[in-house]
Amino acid sequence: MRKKDFLICYDISDEKRLRKIAKIIEQEAMRIQRSVYFYEQVNKKELDVLIKTILEVLDEKLDDLRIYTIKNKGISLGKAIDLNNSLILI
Repeated sequence: MRKKDFLICYDISDEKRLRKIAKIIEQEAMRIQRSVYFYEQVNKKELDVLIKTILEVLDEKLDDLRIYTIKNKGISLGKAIDLNNSLILI
């Protein structure tokens, strides 16, 4: 299974959920900024496990989670996870 790099960004409205989600992501990815992480060399299954864990805490009506595929040493910002639509992976 091919591995990819991802940029994970979030905007969480509740401080308690924010801390929980940050802790979940920090176990797997490197923090770049307060709400931005670099998730390096993972396959779809590993990404799906992380997303599932995050969604158990996330409030889909109040919070925002974006995961961008990084490819060719650049970020493809045209595609992202949208909680209102299906997961899009490039």
